[in-house]
Amino acid sequence: MSEEQPEKVGAAVRPTGKRQLAGVSTTTVSSDEAKKSIAKDSEEKKGNKVASFMPEVVQEMKKVIWPTLRQMISYTLITFGFLIVMTALVAGVDFVAGLGVEKILTP
Repeated sequence: MSEEQPEKVGAAVRPTGKRQLAGVSTTTVSSDEAKKSIAKDSEEKKGNKVASFMPEVVQEMKKVIWPTLRQMISYTLITFGFLIVMTALVAGVDFVAGLGVEKILTP
């Protein structure tokens, strides 16, 4: 097996999915500082959480990829079919177990 060498992009090392493959740090001081400043900004906005909840919900709902009518019908039929099969399986096991228990308990 040959080890993959990270690709050079400008002066930075491009990640290969393996941490520390080439012995190069995966984080920088500037990225740490950016994360700390973001955390500090979010701490300052704690009192605003209730007021910003609904607009954030609306934003997230706009990102959702809704299924088409045909997909919904297909998913619903698959779910009902699965439920019917599982109900029949559980009922069958229950019936057989009941017969076994009845056979054991009756003299």
